[in-house]
Amino acid sequence: MPSLALLATSPPLLSAVLAAAPVPPAGTAIPEVTPIMWSLAAAQDVPPQPPTGQAEDGAEAPPVNEIVVEGEVGPPKSDPIEAVNEESYRITQSVDQALVEPLAYAYRDGLPEPVRDGLGNVVRNLGEPSNALNFLLQGKVGKAFETLGRLAINTTIGVGGLFDVAGKKADLPYRRNGFANTMGYYGVGPGPYLYLPVTGATTARDLGGSILDQLLLPIAVGEPFNRTEYGAAYFLINGLDQRLAFDEEIASIRASDDPYRLRRETYLALRRRDIATLKGEPISERDRLWLEELEQLKAQAEAAPAPPPAPAESTAPVEPPANPEALLITQTR
Repeated sequence: MPSLALLATSPPLLSAVLAAAPVPPAGTAIPEVTPIMWSLAAAQDVPPQPPTGQAEDGAEAPPVNEIVVEGEVGPPKSDPIEAVNEESYRITQSVDQALVEPLAYAYRDGLPEPVRDGLGNVVRNLGEPSNALNFLLQGKVGKAFETLGRLAINTTIGVGGLFDVAGKKADLPYRRNGFANTMGYYGVGPGPYLYLPVTGATTARDLGGSILDQLLLPIAVGEPFNRTEYGAAYFLINGLDQRLAFDEEIASIRASDDPYRLRRETYLALRRRDIATLKGEPISERDRLWLEELEQLKAQAEAAPAPPPAPAESTAPVEPPANPEALLITQTR
């Protein structure tokens, strides 16, 4: 195969070589040679082409005929200790089913409803100072004075809060508030999600706010709210009331495909809704979907038919068999 070599020679030597080269005979057609223009300087002026998958401005070019799947590795940012919290949730649910749930049902069924409602009213009345103070800290002066009015009416006419006279007669509804809401109202984030054996679902902000709520009366007033007996009674009654109030929700979450995740996401969505309500802002679409799923589970639990009762044992006398000797076949030898 012929080849072409480009050598660097001097002009005299090149002229001698060309003179010695054979001259084609006359009449032979000389092929036309197309000149090639090339310059090293011109090649250097051409901008480099961007690598594949990158636009000229440095941004990532959209992939062509590719499927991109994005996801997070590890626990979500809102739940950095997900493995610990999930194990705590599992243990707490086991204890709840074995101990707390039967105790709450005994409290509900063992006490007359007026007595149980009266104890719950007392617990709520003891939380009114914290509710009023936090409405005031949030700049909601009208609701703060309404809450103080509830406290005054129920403490006096309602016999220490046993009767919710303010809600039934004075049209002053109960509005729960707290230091956690105040912190969220002023932009303090929830912090990491926690599931504690006693407290249940919470966050770092909500846990700190709950502690401040419970310390308000013992620090500001003192006796008798700083006694151990008061704290134990308050914790027991409030805990049983809360357990009964959320009984339907707890059962619906347990029946879901992923109870731990549903409990976490619905709790965080509810807390974000509380803060958004205080600010007069709408909730996100994601939170709305989580809350709708929880309501659908509750509706399905309510619509589910009750299990049929166990058949009662028949009290009719058993007739003897026609051939008593046939029973001998089933007797062991």
